[in-house]
Amino acid sequence: MNPLAQTEPATVTKPAHSVPPIWQLAVLGLLTLGLYSSTLFHLVLQWWRNPNFSHGFFVPLFSAFILWQHRELFVRLPARPSWSGLGLLAGAMCVLVVGQMGAELFLSRFSLLLALAGLIVLYFGWAFFRAALFPWAFLVLAIPIPAVIFNQITFPLQMLASRFAAAVLPLLGVPILRDGNIINLPSMALEVAEACSGIRSLMSLVTLAVIYGYLMEKRIWVRCLLVLAAVPIAVVANSVRIIGTGLLVQYWDPDKAEGYFHASWGWIIFVVSLILLFGLHSLVGLIWREKGVEP
Repeated sequence: MNPLAQTEPATVTKPAHSVPPIWQLAVLGLLTLGLYSSTLFHLVLQWWRNPNFSHGFFVPLFSAFILWQHRELFVRLPARPSWSGLGLLAGAMCVLVVGQMGAELFLSRFSLLLALAGLIVLYFGWAFFRAALFPWAFLVLAIPIPAVIFNQITFPLQMLASRFAAAVLPLLGVPILRDGNIINLPSMALEVAEACSGIRSLMSLVTLAVIYGYLMEKRIWVRCLLVLAAVPIAVVANSVRIIGTGLLVQYWDPDKAEGYFHASWGWIIFVVSLILLFGLHSLVGLIWREKGVEP
């Protein structure tokens, strides 16, 4: 949890103020769900239909797990409601209106997180929000990034994967001619499409890196390192997928390369990425041991 929240006195056993009545929380919860019902419906639908964002199902579950894991901390924290939560709620409504008027889904969805933060501050205070800051911020990963940013990330990844594969394949005896994101082999042409850019494994791996770092590592700088390392690991692993497809085309059967093996490469590379992430964490643990931990 947030270190600021852990500085609260451990001797406090009862909250300074009583928890708001359940009926008030229930009414506000129903009003919030009604206001954001359409936004939530289309968000879950995008998780289900778009494999690039299917990891969104796990994000709220993990946030809920963190809150349940530290439930005793929230019991000890004094509830000090703050009217500044109304300011957050007003800001959330403004963001929602702007998102709806501009047809910007990211703003409409992010306003739900702002509204949630406003409700927490309004009814329980800033101490509660500081304690729940990490699981609240983690929910941002469940919101698909805007299409403009998504396209800006995807195309450079396509070109990077194409260049990497074009540099390695000749070393393995495969003659190629690269034209942008198309790699021409003697028997056929391979197009490094959006699905092969690595954006899918990149976003999922970053999310899992955050989960893995939180569960398996206490040092903040190591957690940040794991999240940052997920980016080059995903890019390199996906480039290996393209190289493997080129080798199958050259030395085995082009039809096999485009069929079952091409589809299964995605899962194989993702598993390899997780293994590399675990290997990096083990290497960091060997070089920089935690204080007080025996070898």
